[in-house]
Amino acid sequence: MRVLLAEDDALLASRLQTLLEEAGYVVIHTAEGRDAEYQGQIEDIAAAVVDLGLPGLDGLSVIERWRQAGRDFPVLVLTARARWHDKLAGFDAGADDYLTKPFQPEELLLRLRALIRRSAGHAHPRLQCGPLVLDVNAGRFELDGAPLALSAQEHRILSYFMHHPDTVLSRSRLGENVYEDGFDPDSNTLDVLIGRIRRKLGSELIHTHRGQGFRLSATP
Repeated sequence: MRVLLAEDDALLASRLQTLLEEAGYVVIHTAEGRDAEYQGQIEDIAAAVVDLGLPGLDGLSVIERWRQAGRDFPVLVLTARARWHDKLAGFDAGADDYLTKPFQPEELLLRLRALIRRSAGHAHPRLQCGPLVLDVNAGRFELDGAPLALSAQEHRILSYFMHHPDTVLSRSRLGENVYEDGFDPDSNTLDVLIGRIRRKLGSELIHTHRGQGFRLSATP
């Protein structure tokens, strides 16, 4: 799942990028406002984390331009401005949530997960597909009530499936949303990983649609 991080403080951006990647997200980082606007226009992202004090184009203008263009992914604003009218300006521009610096990075992660969950139509922090359960806040899978051990890439793939149940996902869409360094459509890596996940699930939860992609569903 891809997240855009628009933050010009190099130290903070590095910490947040590490935190998000460890939580299973693929992070697109930019430190400049005009590039942030561009990335938000062209990339398939689940959410954006935007600092209001970006150089080149401020965060409020970036968000406004996204919304004017019909980009409706959730946006979490970061700012050192704690006054209510500044927060109101952020919400008016189209932001969905607000964090005032300094903040605990773990709080950002929890709020981001909640925004993504709600935007996908999942109000509850536990997603379920048959015997498979994902605790979104904890980032843990259970199968038939027991913890499910997954590699980092397997976790990303299965998390993306859980957020898009009963949907046929193409290989390119899966690859773009789970690989940090780009996706080679001619590689069989994705097929190998999905094969491993299938064996760990021990049930027919992931269905192949020849020529189209894969679908996670508790029903055939």
